[in-house]
Amino acid sequence: MTRFVSGVALAASAFGLVWFLPSLALLGVALVIAALAFLEFARLARAVEAPLPFLPALGATLAACAGVALPWVHVPSLLGVILVAVAVSLMTSGRHGAPLVHGAAAGLLAPVYIGLPLGALVAIHQVAGREGVLTLIATVAASDSCQYYSGRTFGRRPLAPSISPKKTIEGAVGGLLLAPLALVAIAHWWLPALHPVAVWAAGIAMVIAGIAGDLFESSFKRAAGVKDSGTLIPGHGGVLDRIDALLFCIPLFYLLVTLA
Repeated sequence: MTRFVSGVALAASAFGLVWFLPSLALLGVALVIAALAFLEFARLARAVEAPLPFLPALGATLAACAGVALPWVHVPSLLGVILVAVAVSLMTSGRHGAPLVHGAAAGLLAPVYIGLPLGALVAIHQVAGREGVLTLIATVAASDSCQYYSGRTFGRRPLAPSISPKKTIEGAVGGLLLAPLALVAIAHWWLPALHPVAVWAAGIAMVIAGIAGDLFESSFKRAAGVKDSGTLIPGHGGVLDRIDALLFCIPLFYLLVTLA
């Protein structure tokens, strides 16, 4: 019951924020989510002995998020500044050898893994409106649901037993068959300018990306020896647990609405 109530509250909150807020205010929400996700990521990184430079990496993550959403920011230059800031922080931290390499990798991964996709989510709001963002979120939710119920009904063969034992090949196939059709149906109503074939192909790519995002975060948690990335959301775990698939799907959907 706790999981259900939390899920309904999350869905209602997401809909309200996306539907009623302008893009600049939505960027503020994205920055808060990015900061919360970063805190969970930093804890996982420390648990796997990859302590990142906290303040530079947090600032880089927030800057990457804002940089993608604000059209006047030159993103390549921003990424170059981020690289220098993280490198200088690490070189003055006194770390050497493997801890330095692992910390550098974690510090540079955070802006790309968390900041850039959440900034692109706001950019989607600017390009395709609230309907575009809700289409994306609904597609990811449909993919997760199709995978869950297909796996629960037909699942026999594990997809990645060493990372996520409950995921099955049959569940993945169910998502690949049904979620792209859901995207085509929703886009036909809310994004009619997009070509159905391009939408269907993007839907397949998004399902694959969502599975990869889920397994990517699961591998972090397994290495850290934890079940959830955090405890902020009752019954659901942490912020990263809720947006792991979404983070990998956002860039693909952004390409769809900007290039198709």
